[in-house]
Order: sequence, then C-alpha cells, then structure tokens
Amino acid sequence: MMLQTLSQYLAYPFVRYALIVGTLIALCSSLLGVTLVLKRFSYIGDGLSHVAFGAMALAAILNVSNDMLVAMPITVLAAVLILQLGRSTRVRGDAAIAMVSVGSLAVGYLLLNLFSTSSNLSGDVCSSLFGSTSILTLTLEEVWLCAAVSVLVTGIYIFFYHRIFAITFDESFALATGIRASAYNLLIAVVIAVVIVLAMRLVGSLLISALVIFPALAAMRVLKSYKSVIVFSAVSSVLCAVLGILVSILAGTPVGSTIVVMDIALFLGCALAGRLRAA
Repeated sequence: MMLQTLSQYLAYPFVRYALIVGTLIALCSSLLGVTLVLKRFSYIGDGLSHVAFGAMALAAILNVSNDMLVAMPITVLAAVLILQLGRSTRVRGDAAIAMVSVGSLAVGYLLLNLFSTSSNLSGDVCSSLFGSTSILTLTLEEVWLCAAVSVLVTGIYIFFYHRIFAITFDESFALATGIRASAYNLLIAVVIAVVIVLAMRLVGSLLISALVIFPALAAMRVLKSYKSVIVFSAVSSVLCAVLGILVSILAGTPVGSTIVVMDIALFLGCALAGRLRAA
C-alpha cells in the first residue's frame, strides 16, 4: 500500500522536482561540510544562513519575485566580510560570525515587522527559519537554476580538490608550497554561501547547518581517509535527503525537520558503529 501511494506521488512533477533539488543540495552541502568541520569553521554555515534570512526579508519587502537575486549577493558579501573580520586581531573568527549572523537575523525580523504586508507574518517567519512546503512548489526554471549552480559548485570542488585538501590539513605548508590559502578560503566561503541560499527552501535557515555538519561527522566516525570520508558523506547525505523528502510527503511532516532527523539518525548509527569497532 505504501509503495502504491508513493508511486502515485512520484507521478506528480512537483515531487520529482523536490527530489532532484534535495539531492543536489545535499550533495553540495556534504562536499563542503567535511572541509568546514576539519578547519573548525563549521559554524559559518549557521551564520550565513541567518544572513540569508535577513536578505530574503529584504527581498520580500522590496517585492522582488525571485528572492535569490537579493539573497545570493548579500550572503556572498557577508561571507567575505566574515573572513575579513576573522583575520582582524581585534575580532576573533567565532565572534565575527556571531556578530554578522545575529545582527542579520535581528534586522531581518525587524524589517518584516515594520514593512511586511503579509497577513501571516508569524507563519512566513517560521517557514523561513525551519523550512516549509516551498520545496514542493518549485518551478522547472528554479530546478534548472539549482542544477546549474550545483554542477558549478561540484565542478569547483573537484577542480580545486588538491588545493582544498592542502589548506584543510596544513595551511602553513600550503602557503610554503605557493598555494594562496586566503584565496581558497574565500572561495570555500563564497561557495558555501551559494549553497546556503539554495538550501533555504529545503530546510530553512536554522537547520541548514545540519546538512553541512551531520554527514561529515557521521563519516568521520567510521572512516579515516579524507577521500573515503568525502564519498561516504556525499552518498549518505543524498540518501538522507531523499528518504526525508519521501517520509515527509507520506507522513505529512515538515520537509526540513524530517531530513535533519534522518541526518541525526545517520550520525547516531555511525557513532555506534565506530564505538563497536573500537571496542
């Protein structure tokens, strides 16, 4: 019965669009997640997601039909700002992220309260923070846009794989070999900003970090080599996203939260497997 119901849902284009976009976003997030976790910079995902919320609030006030046109450049600029502040001797990296993220979240909510014409402000804010059914209302143009950006992100990661590997484990050695570590740190920050804007519709701004962190941490509990961790993280993240979307459709649960629960279950399972192997 469940398979029959699922096959009926899969006949609808919006369900197939959601699965495609969810798969692509999960893949991009997991690739970058391993690097961010190893560099102890995973909190940047959470910080930039708050910036994206503020940018989308601004887009709603300006009545911009495609909010990505506003959210994308603002979030990318915030990534650059966070890196610049992080290099300052007066502001530590974690403090820089906290300043930008909390400030953007507060300003975004304030702007929505002052200027929004929506009759359901609380619902709009809640869906932006925790995700909603907007992943099930994607148009074909938005799917193609997500696909193009995902291919670009994956291509950048593959093309600069060895340099990203070098700055992830030993930035000083990378500098000594002539690799411009600051430029590649900036590249990573910009790419994660792009992925976060894409992921807003999938899981909401407060849950985006789960897509970045949990698959990477799960992979590190059972595997040791960098390449195997990357592959495991990517595959498991995609499976969690697909399973989460399907479960949310069948059970009527929020898409974003369901995907995150799948990621949490993955992490707990890998953590248990790692402990059993070490015993």
